[in-house]
Formats: sequence, C-alpha cells, structure tokens
Amino acid sequence: MPEITDEDRERVKLLQIVTSSKHEFKKLSLEQLKRLQELVEKKDYSHDKKAHKSKVKLLGKINVRIYELTEGKGIWS
Repeated sequence: MPEITDEDRERVKLLQIVTSSKHEFKKLSLEQLKRLQELVEKKDYSHDKKAHKSKVKLLGKINVRIYELTEGKGIWS
C-alpha cells in the first residue's frame, strides 16, 4: 500500500473545503486554488478511467474559478 504524503493530505484538505459547500470554490483563495490545481495535476489517475474523468472535470472548474478571480468577475454574471 502506498504511503500517504504531505501533498496527499494537503490535496484532501483542500478538496474537503470544496466539497463541503454548495458554493464550491468560492471559499478558496486564489493561492489555494492554484495550489489545489497543482496538486490535482500531479496525481495520476490513469489507472482508473472514472477517476481520471473526474480529475479533468475538476481541473476545468478550478480553471474557471481562477479566471473569475483574476478577471474580477464571473464569466456568466
């Protein structure tokens, strides 16, 4: 069984913040979003097709929220 790293713990902590609210990414700062993006991108889910698909979807949502924060507005608002 692979050992749990500090990065794994950090990724899980950030993901718990995201999943604990219907407002998802609005609770995370830009720095936290960028860190989450980095941690999720590092994680290899190629062995699990469903998990990989979820990873791609999550990264898309993170990118949208980063764009909203850097542009100062929502795309559809």
